[in-house]
Amino acid sequence: MTASKRIAISSDHADIPLRQTIANHVASQGWEVVDIGPTTPESTDYPVHGKAAADLVASGDCQLGILLCGTGQGIMMAANKVPGIRCGICSDTFSAAMIRQHNDANMLSLGARVVGKGLALAIVDAFLNAEFEGGRHATRVDMIEPANS
Repeated sequence: MTASKRIAISSDHADIPLRQTIANHVASQGWEVVDIGPTTPESTDYPVHGKAAADLVASGDCQLGILLCGTGQGIMMAANKVPGIRCGICSDTFSAAMIRQHNDANMLSLGARVVGKGLALAIVDAFLNAEFEGGRHATRVDMIEPANS
């Protein structure tokens, strides 16, 4: 895994400005942002973007990832197909902290048509500021990982 704080950010076409706002917000906190797009509002396929960001996290090139699509559901499902990825969708700050603390989530998914800018930034902060608690939670995380990963 990389020693620097690198985070992959991607979305489909649902809300590029919100993704860019999140990227700038995260960068202001010292993260090196790897924004893999898209850059234009034409319809795109969320599975492609979810997998591309998840590959960066799974490879260790990025420590964490943030994804957006209309509901956050589809892009999260695509990311979770990549071995080693634990991506959760959140629309509140409590869940965002808990997926890191209890599930060791390495990716966060947001519904761009579900949460507004202020709430999205608060969710991102809760996700980034939480740390995995280990202990009994590590045993449970091990249970959800495939045996060959």
